[in-house]
Amino acid sequence: MSFIVVLCLPFAVHAQTREPAITFDIKRATGPITIDGDLSDAAWKDALRVDKWYETNATDNTEPKMKNVAWMTYDDHFFYAAFHFEDPNPEKIRAPFADRDNVSSATDYGGVILDTRNDGKTAILFLSNARGIQYDSVSDDTSGNEDSSPDFFWESSAKITKTGWDLELRIPFSSLRYKKADPQTWGILLYRNYPRDRRYQMFANKLPKGGNCFICNENKITGLTGLPQGGHIVAAPYMTVKEQGSPRNDTLGNRLVNAPAKIDGGIDVKWTPNADTAIDGTLNPDFSQVESDVAAISANQRFAIFFSEKRPFFLEGVELFSTPIQAVYTRTITSPRFGLRSTGKFGDNDYTAIIASDRGGGLVILPGPNGSDFANQDFSSTVAIGRIRHNFGLSYLSLLGTFRESEGGAHNRVLGPDFQWRINDKETVTGQVLVSDTKTPDRPDLAAEWNGQTMKGHAEYVWWTHNTKHIDWYTEAKDYSDRFRADNGFVPQVGYREEFFEGGYTMRPTTGFANRIRLFLNGDYSAATNGDRLFADRSAGIGFDGKFASSTRLRFSVNSVRSGDKVLTRHQLLYSMQFTPSNMFSNIQLSGSAGEDVDFSNTRLGRGVSANVGATIRPTDHLELRYNQSLSWLNVKPLPNQIDADRGRLFTAQVERIRATYTFNSKMFVRGIVQNVRTNRNQELFLNSINQHSGNVTSSLLFAYKLNWQTLLFLGVGDERDVDVDINKLQPASRQLFMKVSYAFQR
Repeated sequence: MSFIVVLCLPFAVHAQTREPAITFDIKRATGPITIDGDLSDAAWKDALRVDKWYETNATDNTEPKMKNVAWMTYDDHFFYAAFHFEDPNPEKIRAPFADRDNVSSATDYGGVILDTRNDGKTAILFLSNARGIQYDSVSDDTSGNEDSSPDFFWESSAKITKTGWDLELRIPFSSLRYKKADPQTWGILLYRNYPRDRRYQMFANKLPKGGNCFICNENKITGLTGLPQGGHIVAAPYMTVKEQGSPRNDTLGNRLVNAPAKIDGGIDVKWTPNADTAIDGTLNPDFSQVESDVAAISANQRFAIFFSEKRPFFLEGVELFSTPIQAVYTRTITSPRFGLRSTGKFGDNDYTAIIASDRGGGLVILPGPNGSDFANQDFSSTVAIGRIRHNFGLSYLSLLGTFRESEGGAHNRVLGPDFQWRINDKETVTGQVLVSDTKTPDRPDLAAEWNGQTMKGHAEYVWWTHNTKHIDWYTEAKDYSDRFRADNGFVPQVGYREEFFEGGYTMRPTTGFANRIRLFLNGDYSAATNGDRLFADRSAGIGFDGKFASSTRLRFSVNSVRSGDKVLTRHQLLYSMQFTPSNMFSNIQLSGSAGEDVDFSNTRLGRGVSANVGATIRPTDHLELRYNQSLSWLNVKPLPNQIDADRGRLFTAQVERIRATYTFNSKMFVRGIVQNVRTNRNQELFLNSINQHSGNVTSSLLFAYKLNWQTLLFLGVGDERDVDVDINKLQPASRQLFMKVSYAFQR
């Protein structure tokens, strides 16, 4: 454990060498402001005006080609911002109608990014496109992530004009968390996205190329006085009605029989006792508003697949759950009866703590050095998770604890520190050490590992990154003991050590197709704790950004990977690219690999392809069609004992998904989804018995009316058909009718 412990010793925080912040002195509104996209309200004439902007992409902090102007003011309850974004061709503005957060980089949008705690680490994005469609997210410099899962109460309205488009925002102070101070000082970035032949990005501040943070480059706003200091309550009760149809006797091919309609209800409550603290409570929470997860190909995969958390109760201060080792993954709390959570800040400390009663019913990851398995969580648990982070300038030191106490005396307890040290504006060191204490359930009927045994383990991680305008590199090291468990997290691999390095050189042409070209080399090596090699890789590649808002990465890899008791070497080309050729055809994506691959079921080398294709098509500003397809196949030679089999296709796995959404306005839409998942296998080429065909087809139709993200009406129907392996035909598997009503009461 020594390679991280040394770095956890007390450290000094060095000054950052970046552009000095501009300070905006904001004044109270001199009159009422109506949020309608019309900037003629008299109060805007007296508001703070910002008309000095910079193009940070595709050029390097140059004067923008288009004029941008922002205004800011506030009153007793709201922060206001308005924008005029000039455009010489307003008819080319890309602003389709869409559901909340469905605002892609291929569309015109803009707004404010607010760091109300003024710590230079975390900020909330309040952005809108030219139709008033909202996008909000949390951007966190400590992890480098931008998470659009959290939603906030705020208003936006926009209008396309003869000279461009105008935007107005009104953000309640009750949606923000800020220190107890008067006057307030906040960090702020003003932003515009302008996609045409390239993706142009403009800010009211300079962003240095090659820096190691984004929010830290913010400007400041001062003069905010007399802001409310808490006492806001939001209560959102809900009611659902659900009817489920299943095959008689749970046998495919039988007629579907509807169970009696089930009526359910619950409530979510958020209370802000002061401006810097939020307390969340939930009783019998309902998560049915979450769109079903996009299917992923699991054939020939060794480790569990990660899906993002989308449930509202877990998303206050979501960045505090993000640590170098993913010891917190709230989707492991499968079916909570109730939950209580507090999130806030005191002094230079941020914290979050959550406790929940989980009825169980989900899957628990059983990690290993060369693959992971699952076990049914057929028991209830009490879950507690907490993290406190102490900030040193732009660096921090933190402590995380997660606890799961299950019926029957089983438990999993994880505890340890993590840190981030920003040495300067180019160097960052991040690390974490965790220890775990586990008593498994005494349920060998669910998993062989679950025999009531006690296990103790550790996990360590350190990452060093260096970024300049032209040269970047990063290196990381991991050490996970084979008995480490994080049942409240997502840790699908244990019992190994890994070292990784990547270095790159970036060029920024001012003419031609590409405006950014990066050449890179990397190396990766991991071994089991007994010294057996698990994986080794040597790669070289190129990445570039250019016209049509394109981004491309190509990598040639020579790597060796363990399968069973063998280490097999494969040569692969890995690729990913995306581009937007027009307003109608946007966000076209291609990714995958080609070359040699490993048949992990039978421990041999083959040749195959993995490909993912996605496209968004907008025939009108109201209709959006999304198509996604994943394809994977592998050809192999027969094993010595398969003398009667010919060389051929081991398996072909496919996923096709079509999603059509018609959005009437910013509050109402109808959406239909059809998804086909199937896998075909050559049984003669497998050592063990396996089904030749598997798969299912699911379809759903949803009508939604949403005044905001907690006041809404959903009406939906879903259908699922599974492959009957005996006759290789789709048979009805389930049918659902669904309604949900929720209303947010605020005080």
